[in-house]
Amino acid sequence: MTNLAPAATRIGHVHLKVADLERAIAFYRDVLGFAVTMRYGKQAAFLSAGGYHHHIGLNTWESAGATPPPPGHTGLYHIAFLYPDRATLAAVLHRVLAAGLTLDGAADHAVSEAIYLRDPDQNGVELYVDREEADWPRDADGNLQMNNTPFDLQALLNAYPVQALSQN
Repeated sequence: MTNLAPAATRIGHVHLKVADLERAIAFYRDVLGFAVTMRYGKQAAFLSAGGYHHHIGLNTWESAGATPPPPGHTGLYHIAFLYPDRATLAAVLHRVLAAGLTLDGAADHAVSEAIYLRDPDQNGVELYVDREEADWPRDADGNLQMNNTPFDLQALLNAYPVQALSQN
């Protein structure tokens, strides 16, 4: 196909409608580790993982005090945040658990290890780390062979305890 987007094309940011801006900022900043780069008064904020003006936009322009859409409706399935290594993923998981958040699940996809949860507005969130591309399983034709097997979160936490992470 000749109309493919260039390989350098990336998703620049995701912009979410939220019911409570301060609650959403606290989740993305204090739990997931993004920094607030700009605020538009009490109605919107931009956050970044660093090196970019914003990776996440949050606003209450049309959603202040609103409730999440009911199950069975179209909309966002999840946003996925790729962390650079297992130690960083473990650090975020420690913060998620310390915040008392409920996990929706965790999976080893053979190409990545992923943790699933919901933000305060019930948007799906995936936190993951990729394996080296050379280790991705492929069939005889070179097609990826992803799977959905259990990801042992306790083993991840044990490999990277909070004390060891805070010393780095």
